[in-house]
Amino acid sequence: MTDPLLTELLDLALGAARRAGALLRDGRPDDLAVAKTKTSPIDVVTEMDIAAEKLITGFLSEHRPQDGFLGEEGASSPGTSGVRWVIDPLDGTVNYLYGLPTWAVSIAAERDGETVVGVVAAPMRGETYRAVLGGGAFVEGGPGTEARRLAVRPAPELAQALLGTGFGYVQARRAHQAEVARLVIPQVRDIRRGGSAAIDLCDVAAGRLDAYYERGLNPWDLAAGALVAREAGALTGGRPGEPESGELALAAPPGLFEPVQGLLEELGAWHD
Repeated sequence: MTDPLLTELLDLALGAARRAGALLRDGRPDDLAVAKTKTSPIDVVTEMDIAAEKLITGFLSEHRPQDGFLGEEGASSPGTSGVRWVIDPLDGTVNYLYGLPTWAVSIAAERDGETVVGVVAAPMRGETYRAVLGGGAFVEGGPGTEARRLAVRPAPELAQALLGTGFGYVQARRAHQAEVARLVIPQVRDIRRGGSAAIDLCDVAAGRLDAYYERGLNPWDLAAGALVAREAGALTGGRPGEPESGELALAAPPGLFEPVQGLLEELGAWHD
């Protein structure tokens, strides 16, 4: 990577994600149900979510005060530098609430509207995924100590594909998503539901899933993980001919992407 701006953005994203990940990991009460100063466990999770976003935006603003922000917990400013940070400080909130390890800090940097840097830190996995546009995707942590380059699995036949997906919070949407999953399952190897879109996208990049799809995601859910997946060799998109969006997001290697996309289109996975 020779672009000094991209090097700077990557270093800052890594620093911010690691700091926020440590805050969330070390600041979580052992038993959220017995937190005495809050009315419910959800209050504690929301507080941690907001604290993590403030840490991230504060750290990035200190180093690059002219940049813009788009964050799940309300950080929004256009900036004047042409760089915008897209932040999900805690992707996998329900997992975090229940003490499950599949949650992550997701930070992406856009330059003139194009995602150029993506970092997904999964502290309970001990893994940090990173990608730079045109520079490949890598993971640090996990087996071994050296950063490892990521590559998607070769595309299997649809019937042998392991798919990841997720479900929304709204009951009507969840009901339709469940119906789509019911119709998908007989046509593939199996389906997994991890609970963090950012990690699911990175699992496609790492070859732990063959494909991932979901309806109802926000830009901060997608930005970093989708770049990691693409730089590992995946295609990403939504409905045929459209980019990934809240309507539908899909990531899979070439050769599998097309039949999965066609199946999801046929089943109406893009609407409620």
